[in-house]
Amino acid sequence: MALVYIMFADGVEEIEALTAVDVLRRGGQKAVTVSVTGRRMICGSHGIEFATDRLFEEGTLSDGDMLVLPGGGKGTQALAAHEGLRKLLAEYAAADRFIGAICAAPSVLGLNGLLRGRRATCYPGFEEKLEGATVTGESVVRDGKIITGKGMGVSCEFAIALLRALNEAEAERVAAAIQMPE
Repeated sequence: MALVYIMFADGVEEIEALTAVDVLRRGGQKAVTVSVTGRRMICGSHGIEFATDRLFEEGTLSDGDMLVLPGGGKGTQALAAHEGLRKLLAEYAAADRFIGAICAAPSVLGLNGLLRGRRATCYPGFEEKLEGATVTGESVVRDGKIITGKGMGVSCEFAIALLRALNEAEAERVAAAIQMPE
């Protein structure tokens, strides 16, 4: 079982965030929601409120196998501004661990130099923030240990790609169970 930390901030795109949590947990992975706001309750970009599992400040996050950044305009801005998360992303990249980001959130990776020389995708209009990347426009792109998704409409495909990176057999089982098209 892999340990995956999924970062949440107010303004997060609910479908992107919770689909990743759901699919990873269905696939037997330990998906832990982490608030970067200093409080457990989060208000998503469409006014949906929910509680996270833990706060960023509560102990280490260095023990994970994957970090995931959901999008949402305001949520992505909060993730990009969080100093601790920037350091954690650099640590995961240096350790060659998986990092996933969808919608506007690949811009956080780009602004931190994690996409240089890689293929990536993002929500239209954020391409310029993917510094050094070859932006493909594809729904989901995996380049090494970096997985990016275009936006809310590909949330299931993105979440299956995250799971596939951790456990191919479980990804296939979950994809079949949720009726993902081939």
